[in-house]
Amino acid sequence: MPKLPMVLRIAEALRVRNLAELTGDQSAAVDLFTGPGHVRLPQVRAAINAYPQPTAGESPPVEHLKVRLDRAWGARHSAPDHRDVVGALLPELIRDAQLAVRQADGGGERRRAQGLLSQVYSLSQFFIAYQPDASLLWRVVERGMVAAQESEDPHAIGVAAWLAAQAHRDSGPGHFEEADAVNLGTVRYLDRLLPDAGDDVLAIAGALQFEAGYTAARRGDAGAAWGYWDAARAMAERLPAGYYHPVTSFSRAIMGAHAVTIAVELHAGGESVRQATAADGTAIPSRPRRARHRIEEARGYQLDGQAEASLAALSRAYEAAPETIRYNGYARRIVLEEAESKSPGQRRRAGELAVKIGALAA
Repeated sequence: MPKLPMVLRIAEALRVRNLAELTGDQSAAVDLFTGPGHVRLPQVRAAINAYPQPTAGESPPVEHLKVRLDRAWGARHSAPDHRDVVGALLPELIRDAQLAVRQADGGGERRRAQGLLSQVYSLSQFFIAYQPDASLLWRVVERGMVAAQESEDPHAIGVAAWLAAQAHRDSGPGHFEEADAVNLGTVRYLDRLLPDAGDDVLAIAGALQFEAGYTAARRGDAGAAWGYWDAARAMAERLPAGYYHPVTSFSRAIMGAHAVTIAVELHAGGESVRQATAADGTAIPSRPRRARHRIEEARGYQLDGQAEASLAALSRAYEAAPETIRYNGYARRIVLEEAESKSPGQRRRAGELAVKIGALAA
């Protein structure tokens, strides 16, 4: 039997979600790519599963619902405990957005309400992702896509496709083709709109270009991955310097972090470190997105054999947004592996971090 570090690396390569599937030892039930169930998950699940009747109360005006949704997205980006904050807001947002669609007066109002409902489902997907309820995640993905298509809003369609592509890709290599089909089909749809598009549509088109590169990198296709990254960077350069997309974080500031991700997914340790050194993580205003960037840095440093730098990057991720690192399978894999290090100092630091993120009992 290989030692734990090698088992963890094999699990990551195969996207095995539970070590028991790899080892056959049910006592080793460590779920690497699914975080713990959040305390607010039952309330969010109940709101998604409910079908309120059109007479179940008066829906708020669409404009009021949009203000609430914008504030919820802002809270997600600014709060270190973003899952807790978003989980508290989602049940009423889901109910009111569903009612707004059912009570809409006329086609135009209904399309606007469908666009908002799609965005509420998008926010829900961020909350549900990497929690132990895959069927709930896929219901949200599918409902978000349907609502976006009903809205006929290019931006809503782009966001729903961006999230659907991620859900397919995260399901494993057998679903990469589905990820590309959704992703690249939406890129083609948006391409004809770009000459007259506003910043949000430009940004979601750029975000989709990067996602295609991300999937290519997961396949090991370096040429395609960096080609899509170049296309995304060109799109980012068309955006105002201070622009930051409220859902995807797409912007000029994010392209350095995206380059780290591409290099890491290609398992290029030296290039990952070079890109991490060049990227300015402090320029990313979103706390959860900044934390994810630090996790990608940690992966790059570990690929390059720099274990101490990897743990330091994970510590910075925890400082930025503890709830991001708790639900990230790669971070959990690194701390569990380093907890078996031959260096007493690294074992201690990794063990302390493992306890913080819930990968090991205190």
